[in-house]
Amino acid sequence: MKEQYRCYSCGTTYNVKDNIWKCTCGGLLNLLKERGTINVSKLREKTPTMWRYIDVMAFEKDSKVWKEVTMGEGNTPLIVLDDSEPCTFVKVDYMMPTLSFKDRGAAVLIAKAKELGIKSVIADSSGNAGTAIAAYAKRANIDCDIFLGKGTSPKKIAQVRAHGANVREIEGTREDVAEAAQKAVNEEKKFYASHVYNPYFYEGTKTYAYEIWEQMKEEPDTLIIPVGNGTLLLGAYYGFKELMENQLINKMPKLVAIQAKACAPLAQAFVKGETHAKPIESNPTLAEGIAIAAPARSAQILEAIRATEGEILTVNEGEILKARALLAGKGFYVEPTTAANYAGYLKYNHLPSEKIIIPLCGAGIKAN
Repeated sequence: MKEQYRCYSCGTTYNVKDNIWKCTCGGLLNLLKERGTINVSKLREKTPTMWRYIDVMAFEKDSKVWKEVTMGEGNTPLIVLDDSEPCTFVKVDYMMPTLSFKDRGAAVLIAKAKELGIKSVIADSSGNAGTAIAAYAKRANIDCDIFLGKGTSPKKIAQVRAHGANVREIEGTREDVAEAAQKAVNEEKKFYASHVYNPYFYEGTKTYAYEIWEQMKEEPDTLIIPVGNGTLLLGAYYGFKELMENQLINKMPKLVAIQAKACAPLAQAFVKGETHAKPIESNPTLAEGIAIAAPARSAQILEAIRATEGEILTVNEGEILKARALLAGKGFYVEPTTAANYAGYLKYNHLPSEKIIIPLCGAGIKAN
């Protein structure tokens, strides 16, 4: 499949073999590629992982590099949350090799890096993405440096180290961590395996949409998704757009984004009708995975939500704790970021017949 990078801001295109992570104008890069197609009749013959959708991913024709990287990620359960709410489903995406949905994007990004001949990568993270990048890089025999904030959950730091990555702990905010990683990328001339800036990550998270479509045999009405940098929301949006383009679904699901009230730049921009989120001074929140004060792809996130007639809801710390306990009572032990998502669902005014999907993004055992 032929592909190029294209700047979201100015439209300039670049060869994907060029070691770049943003446009010369400062804009973010999207992926410009041929439209892939799914042979529905042959899906049952394919491996029961997210790689059954490789025909719509941006890899060379008949590429097998993913087989050297995969740990069987994807194909996570989609089940009714509670018998009293038969139209509300949870997709248990923490049932992944590194216990979070970030494995979807990391597996694809690292497989592509290996296809491109990359030997060393740098990534920054609040925990889960770093863990996933570290694990898949190790399998691909690619050297890996992960930049993490000093306030990151010790369990997540331990997990990154266990996968053999070199951890660089940075003092300061999540934005300070990203800035330090980007400086190192530029100085050390390494590949930036960013779950925010590298568009190949979204080629992985879009499989979330494909799996929902295949499991439900139709599109849902609504997706409830926690949003910080928007890696799952944008991936789901791109996936359902492709399904629409291939006439496999009849409508786009509504995207309902959830933010922690303590750090909600996207919610503020949405309410004001702004096209970009302005950076804010964030307060501490239990939902560290979405505590992003300056989301780089804010324009694209807001555009996707508005295009699907969606909305953004915020939840406070008490609501997050209560939601975590409620999910545990139903058998799902999740980390606070996922609990924030469920707390948002509890505030969402939905119709009894509305088919809703809630991702359970990260396992509770990863959090403090």
